[in-house]
Amino acid sequence: MERYIKQNIIEDLTKKMVFLAGPRQCGKTTFARALLAEQSSSQAQRYFNWDDDFDRKSLLDQRFPAEKSMLVFDEIHKFKRWKNWVKGIFDKNKHLYSILVTGSARLDIYRRGGDSLLGRYHLWRLHPIGFDETPSHITPEECLHRLMTLGGFPEPFLGGDEREARRWRRERLQRVLRDDVRDLESVRDITTLELFVAALRTRVGGLITLANIAQDLQVAPKTLKAWLQVLERMYLVFSIYPYTAGLPRSLQKPPKVFFYDTGDVDGTMGARFENLVATQLLKRYQFLEDRDGYDYRIHYLRDKDKREVDFLVVKDGKPHVLVEAKWNDSQISSALGYYAKRLKPKHVVQVLGELSQSYQKEGIRVVSAASYFSKLDCDG
Repeated sequence: MERYIKQNIIEDLTKKMVFLAGPRQCGKTTFARALLAEQSSSQAQRYFNWDDDFDRKSLLDQRFPAEKSMLVFDEIHKFKRWKNWVKGIFDKNKHLYSILVTGSARLDIYRRGGDSLLGRYHLWRLHPIGFDETPSHITPEECLHRLMTLGGFPEPFLGGDEREARRWRRERLQRVLRDDVRDLESVRDITTLELFVAALRTRVGGLITLANIAQDLQVAPKTLKAWLQVLERMYLVFSIYPYTAGLPRSLQKPPKVFFYDTGDVDGTMGARFENLVATQLLKRYQFLEDRDGYDYRIHYLRDKDKREVDFLVVKDGKPHVLVEAKWNDSQISSALGYYAKRLKPKHVVQVLGELSQSYQKEGIRVVSAASYFSKLDCDG
């Protein structure tokens, strides 16, 4: 299947390098190989995987084609000096080669200052399959079922087998924690890290108080804070924080933590659906951010009177979209109306998993998730 960022990346490769980041097994390598196949009849000496001994030696020896072509550097972030190395290759050969670099979230963090590659690349983040990429033979209802039970990663989603999906998910989690974390981070207590992940799986949709989990696991809260950042860099989870600007009775609360794979959630149907909505919002607004250059942030809302809305999307510092996620309750949330009047965002939406008919009332749309997320480039 053709992924949603293909044409954007083809266009950007004519100008700069492209860095393609995203969760393990979300399709980065498959995408890169398919794109390379379209550019050339042979992938020999054009695709290089740092994990392969022969490719690694070829990379370091710079055994590249003599003719103008596209090069793919996969997992190159595992090379400690990769930034300066790639910079040198690009600066000397930018008129000869278009370069696509793929890998884990380690590619992402270098955008934040001190970047020797600044101005030489565009970053794109690839997400798992969502409602916007549903194959034609899968109905919206079946897509929702698969996303809720199998998750959106290509192999289990397209396979459609719950047993195989569970096996795949266990193996992927082990690879991320026991291979990627060990290779790229300084974490050594992998067993306790696995217990931390298990604790997060049961708390999706709730506020994550690290001090409480730390007491249960008998580690320091600052250790869990560092581990949470590691899990985010590995694209296993992502965190959202409360929005407080202009809300006098708002609370400074801990984050909510969601998984990129909804299948990882160990909770109620409501928790799984909230996680699904969170992943679809993140996919949409990271796509718009990477394509258009706006700054998008996702928050949640909660105040001292226990009024809560699941998500607030902030665009360039201003409230843009309010989103409440409910599995099957089509009655409009009173908190949604309350915050809509005070924040005055451009869009206010209640997204449901099960809904027979969409409707709008007092400026609030009530719509199914399959309909709301069917178009990725919809800014609200």
